[in-house]
Amino acid sequence: MKAKINNFEIDLSKPIDISIPITNSDKNPIAWYIEKPEIEPVRFGDWIGKVSEGSSTNFNNIFFNPHGHGTHTECLGHITREFYSINQCLKQFFFTAELISVEPENIDDDFVITKKQIEKSLNGKFPSAIVIRTLPNLDEKKHRNYSKTNPPYLSEEAAIFIRESRIQHLLIDLPSVDREEDEGKLLAHKAFWNVKDIANLNDDSRLDSTITEMIFVPNEILDGSYLLNIQIASFENDASPSKPILYKID
Repeated sequence: MKAKINNFEIDLSKPIDISIPITNSDKNPIAWYIEKPEIEPVRFGDWIGKVSEGSSTNFNNIFFNPHGHGTHTECLGHITREFYSINQCLKQFFFTAELISVEPENIDDDFVITKKQIEKSLNGKFPSAIVIRTLPNLDEKKHRNYSKTNPPYLSEEAAIFIRESRIQHLLIDLPSVDREEDEGKLLAHKAFWNVKDIANLNDDSRLDSTITEMIFVPNEILDGSYLLNIQIASFENDASPSKPILYKID
């Protein structure tokens, strides 16, 4: 089935899901020193909310952290003293997007995505969203425990360039755009959202811009231009588990 969205013709029957699902298995990706998610049936005395245990329905409680347990989309409320909700900040859901593949550079024993790499990969294009696939692109990303591994991250200069290019939505296949242990500086987050003071936002802070982390883009998906649909759950929270979908543009 084809449809026209934002003046682009796309085939809705061929979505490219770049999210990582949340499971309660040991294969669930983990970051930030937490344990795996919990998905367990509700129990009231002898009653168990599980059809295979005799209940009429499956009735599970789920305990998870959106930042550490899979693909999630966050707003600037992630780093501000005042509360901002992803459910209030993200009001549009379809965007032009450019998928790029970048091999982070070794800089002082860290692996960093630089401004030069982003600028070269975009090659003069300025879409609404950028999707960054890091190389090497291993299936292990879907199951990795990132805690205490110092994963690659985005340089502050690269985040500034993305912001100044008027790119509103940043998606990346890492647990954070910032260094795992950075003394709370969060330079890339602050640069992308243009947050200079976490207590008092400047007038040009980017309330309608989002960062999506822990995606996975399969190797067979080619770099280039796509239509992006960011789907979130309606959580009044700084972040929500999310399901970003790419569509080829005809």
